[in-house]
Amino acid sequence: MDHPSFPVRLAATAAAIALSTTLLTACSTDSAGSGKVRIGISGASSDWDVLKQKAKAEAIEIELVTFDDYALPNKALAAGDIELNAFQHLAFLSQFNANNGTTIVPIGATSVSPLGLYSLKHKSVDQIPDGAKIAVPNDPSNQGRALRVLEQAKLIELKADTGLYGTPESISGNPKHLTIVPVDAQQTPRSLQDTAAAVINSGVAGQAGYEVKQAIFRDDPKNPGTRPYVNVIAARATDRDNPTYLKIAELYHSPEVQAAAAEESKGASVPSDLDRPALQAELDRLAKQVKGR
Repeated sequence: MDHPSFPVRLAATAAAIALSTTLLTACSTDSAGSGKVRIGISGASSDWDVLKQKAKAEAIEIELVTFDDYALPNKALAAGDIELNAFQHLAFLSQFNANNGTTIVPIGATSVSPLGLYSLKHKSVDQIPDGAKIAVPNDPSNQGRALRVLEQAKLIELKADTGLYGTPESISGNPKHLTIVPVDAQQTPRSLQDTAAAVINSGVAGQAGYEVKQAIFRDDPKNPGTRPYVNVIAARATDRDNPTYLKIAELYHSPEVQAAAAEESKGASVPSDLDRPALQAELDRLAKQVKGR
């Protein structure tokens, strides 16, 4: 999750989240009537500042609305408090739609980021000791991907019928007798103090001061198996053909924005050029998996 897979700020308090939501709702009428396109993001990111300038040259005024919690940008979008958001991958979006009865859709791809296993105590996967604790994000989409990372690192084996949304109960082989500890994704960097290692989203890792190259293992964002983790610009289904919103999605792929995104992520984000039909087809496929769980 980016961008969702995603950049997010760490450890927001419940009171702060509630306050930010209240303030956003209170100003939604004025913003909606001002002609601005409000885009919900998680964490400051220079690529979006560059996009604002590119859009301004096209007579499109963008207001960036920063959220401190994964669930809030989709809730705000569904409620009409913002027009677009860009913080999540397709797997996260399909899960949110299923759980909340929403019809949020992708209108453009941004990038795919590797998911890494980090450690403050060990320099390689082989050094992780028997009986160690490994932290993973606790939201279904990122937890499932994290378990795949641990499987690819040969730390665990998953049952053959494990789908996209695996859980610790999906583990069939655990030769090192590891304890898998699900925690809030934003808390995974902090968990490094109390665990042997943690699977951390690249955006969260970046906010905590870690670079992807520091991971002792990571998955390959160019692998076709990472398509569910393509980060997207999303809109309400009723706005999927809005020409202004589609122009914003197009501008994200301009050379200037892409250069800023590469610099911001220190090369960790791999641009994705999947078109809208391909993104929607993948979202539909994932939605069937969610319903079949």
